[in-house]
This record gives sequence, C-alpha cells and structure tokens, in this order.
Amino acid sequence: MEITQPRLQRDVPLAPFTTFGIGGPADLLATPQTADELADAIRWARAEGIDWFLLGLGANILVGDKGFRGLVIKNEAQHFAFDGTRLTAESGAVVLDLIEHATEHGLSGLEHYQDIPSTVGGAMWQNLHFLSYPHERTHFIEEVTESARVLEPGGEVVEVDCDWFEFGYDDSRLHRTEEVVLDVTFALEPQERKEIQIRRDMNARWRAEKHPPGAVHMSAGSIFQKLEGIGAGRLIDAAGLKGHRIGGAEVSDHHANYILNVDHATAADVRALIEHVRDVVEADSGHRLQPEIGLVGEF
Repeated sequence: MEITQPRLQRDVPLAPFTTFGIGGPADLLATPQTADELADAIRWARAEGIDWFLLGLGANILVGDKGFRGLVIKNEAQHFAFDGTRLTAESGAVVLDLIEHATEHGLSGLEHYQDIPSTVGGAMWQNLHFLSYPHERTHFIEEVTESARVLEPGGEVVEVDCDWFEFGYDDSRLHRTEEVVLDVTFALEPQERKEIQIRRDMNARWRAEKHPPGAVHMSAGSIFQKLEGIGAGRLIDAAGLKGHRIGGAEVSDHHANYILNVDHATAADVRALIEHVRDVVEADSGHRLQPEIGLVGEF
C-alpha cells in the first residue's frame, strides 16, 4: 500500500480550533478534506512513528499551554449524501449541518442533537446523546446508526455495523481501540418538516436555558462525569463553588458543571480549577469527581 505524506503546516496554535479557546501550538498540522485523505494522513503518521491526535470541532477537550508534540489531524472531511431515508456522512461533517439538510429532506432522527457542537466522528466516539424536551427521554446516536467505514490499525478500511461500536453512556469501543471512523450511514425516518423544526426549536430553547450563555465559545461542555443518580453540577453547587475563579477560568454561575474561559484563561488555570473543585467536593460530599473532558498535549 502506497502511503502519501499529507500537506503539513508547522507550529500552528490550536486555541482557535477549540471551543475553550485554549491551547499551544502543534508541531505539525494536517487538514484532510476527504475520508481518503484522512485515512492517508493517519497511515502516514503511523508509518513514520509520529504521535498524532485527531481533532474535530475541539469540544470536550483541553489542550495544554505547550501544545502538542507531533501531528494534529484536523478532520475537515465533511462530504455527505442522501439515498432515500439514509444519510451517509464523512466523519468531519458537522452534526448541525446534517440536521439542517435532513430537515429539508423531511427526515427525522438527528434533530435531537440540535445545538450540540460535534462532528460525526465525535458523535460516534461518545455516543452523542441529549435528553430531549420536555424530558421525554435520552436520545442516543446509536439509535439512528446503521453502519460505518472505519480505518483499522493495519491501514485497511472495513465496514462495520452499529453493534461493532459497543456503545454505552458517553462511551464506545473507540475509547479503547485504535480504529478511526471515516464515514457513517444513518437510517432516518420520514416526517413532516414542520414537526422536525418544532422539535429542533424546543430542544434548542431547553438547551439554551439549561446551559450557560455563550458556553459553546468559552467552555468544553460538562467538565465532570455524571455520577449514578447524582448530578456533578449539584455537588459542585452544594459545595458553594459557583463563581469560583482561578486566573481567567471560572465555575459557571448558571451551571456548576461548566468551567468558562472568562478572561484569557490558560490550560494551567483550568486544570488548577478542576483539581480545586474535585478536592472541595470530595471534602464536602465524599464523592470524588472524574473529569469528562480529554487532556491533550503538554501542560
């Protein structure tokens, strides 16, 4: 198999590519535009023995102030196409874009994830989910997933079904293996466009009320994992930590499980605040919170 070196940029700051707006430079940056280019970039990094990280919309992560020593692959493979009620999308496609086009086609199933910042690849990684308005039930991306093409560690591309992902709550087998999703086929259901739009609007309003204003552009989403039967945000609130600040990082007054970049926060600020919250909550409640976000690069 011939391996092609991707087009590379050097010493590229990663902060603009994350929802936190935090992060030092990547030694190397590649921006594949198709699923084939994505596969080639990963094959090249593996063949060269270069550490690499796959970046989507930059949500749910905190990049270290010293950046990433190796190759960051910013996935811009965003092509998608409809075939009847099926939608096949490359893993860099933005879920919100898919929702827009599915609505236009009168196809339901993705509108439950309205306003959640995620690519298709990120959605599969974490089994994207949302408790839809009005507290109807939690909808998981696995429910509409039919099949996918994945790149194996040896460089081969194989097609897999939904069960292959071993989906759980905030979990999939992708957390534990080295396969990478190239594209996914979703099985959607015909429905009146106005009904889909109503559901989108309701979910968007509820999400806006529940989450801190502007959080998409100044946070990484929920910081700590959900505890069984106990909301992490409630424990943080009960410990009196809303509004607590270290450097430019602050525990949200609106939702305590969010840490916001309110004033040019560094990754060091955020990590210090995470550890402070964990210590105070443990002393107050006996529960040790576990971070939900990924830590990337050098701190």
